[in-house]
Amino acid sequence: MADTIEHRCDLLVIGSGAAGLSLALKMAEHCNVIVLSKSDINEGSTRYAQGGIAAVFDDDDSIESHIADTLNAGAGICDENVVRYTAENAKRSMQWLISRGVPFDQEQDEHGNPRFHLTREGGHSHRRILHAADATGEAVQSTLSDNVTQHPNIHIFERYNAIDLIKANKSDQRCIGAYVWNRKKTRVEIIRARFVTLATGGASKVYQYTSNPDVSSGDGIAMAWRAGCRIANMEFNQFHPTCLYHPDAGNFLISEALRGEGAFLCHADGTPFMHKFDERGDLAPRDIVARAIDFEMKRLGADCMYLDISHKPTDFIVKHFPNIYRKCRSLGIDITRQPIPVVPAAHYSCGGVMTDLNAKTNLENVYAIGEVAYTGLHGANRMASNSLLECVVFAHACANHILAHFDEPHSQCTIQPWDESRVIDSDEEVIIQHNWHELRLFMWDYVGIVRSDKRLERAMRRINLLKQEIDEYYSNFKVSNNMLELRNLVCIAQLIVTCAMMRKESRGLHYNLDYPNLLENAGPSIIQKPLK
Repeated sequence: MADTIEHRCDLLVIGSGAAGLSLALKMAEHCNVIVLSKSDINEGSTRYAQGGIAAVFDDDDSIESHIADTLNAGAGICDENVVRYTAENAKRSMQWLISRGVPFDQEQDEHGNPRFHLTREGGHSHRRILHAADATGEAVQSTLSDNVTQHPNIHIFERYNAIDLIKANKSDQRCIGAYVWNRKKTRVEIIRARFVTLATGGASKVYQYTSNPDVSSGDGIAMAWRAGCRIANMEFNQFHPTCLYHPDAGNFLISEALRGEGAFLCHADGTPFMHKFDERGDLAPRDIVARAIDFEMKRLGADCMYLDISHKPTDFIVKHFPNIYRKCRSLGIDITRQPIPVVPAAHYSCGGVMTDLNAKTNLENVYAIGEVAYTGLHGANRMASNSLLECVVFAHACANHILAHFDEPHSQCTIQPWDESRVIDSDEEVIIQHNWHELRLFMWDYVGIVRSDKRLERAMRRINLLKQEIDEYYSNFKVSNNMLELRNLVCIAQLIVTCAMMRKESRGLHYNLDYPNLLENAGPSIIQKPLK
């Protein structure tokens, strides 16, 4: 058995989106950092975020209002301390992004002075969304990537899959690194690190229809679960109400900012319907809007609903939503003249690896930031444009905590090499493909926008059968990208259904036909695997 290649660093950041790159840049002035990216450094959910980032910049707005809106959207189970911490640190975090070069849109005030153009989205009572046209995520991602690639203390490992966290030993549960799979060299390697931060994003690829890129397979949550981290609120999967419905559209998102600027949802004949479901109409929170669209589609037997902004001036639409305009025009849809066909799709994981205000998990030396984490900010439903905000705020909190504990002793124990002596190359990749499609389809059918006990039980029976088959496959064959993702996705599915079965009510993003009402006293759904 050949020795496994071992890399060393002070901080291993698994993930290269807004959270991971913000942390890397904050820490690079103090130590040696490795950033692990499953694809190239620019591929991830951050890049596809359109709307913007919430922060109080307007004198007519207030931090208290941002807090109240977030708590309201979270349907009663946000952690108010976390919400306050995030809102209070929002402007400072955005100013840091601006100092790094993120080009948020500006306009002139009544005196001709420049100010940031702020838009409004569902759940917000004020205009507080900083944005770069309708491609804010791409602007953030490219700016941070440019900063990171120029820093001598940051080493970027592209096309690497993280496999599992490594603990010192059974008596010492501290994390000392991770096994990773080099996709270019098709070999497993070790990265030894004093601190490990998970910034792997969400897990929406567990569903048949998703707005997320292919890399969103819940790797960090699954790794953390296997290592013994606490997981919370996995039942709260946000389905974005408006993804473009077209056979050639892929997973293109239609930003909520359109509704913030006056677009309205309607039937094929142009009849609006959101007023029937919520007094806030088209600016209701995403869970309400997604369920309304799902209800109307099922009621009418329709393939999609429509989002209409054509009543706005053409110049306004093209200026504010250039990417959406271009994408739709490429598919024969002129949004200045006709409505956009839309359907809901799995979009954001409100649950994840449980952390404190320092982004620290219950496993020593392991942190989690961004969508992979459950901080308590989002509760039962994430308010629009709080996601990229959370990434930056908690990247800074994580950096501060690591630096405060940087000089503490750390383990020097030997890491066992990766053992491939008893596995062979797979000659049955078709099994992975079949299991992959089966998993994502029944999760969509049974654990989607509307659930029931019977549907959840059906899903869990299939998950248990698939998990047994996948674990056996993993034990007998060499790793591959598809195998690693499938192993993680079946774990994610099990965590989602477990949390959903625990919640005997309907709240926020979790709607169960058997428990349509709210409980008086409810909190997060917390699960933990016994430590070995």
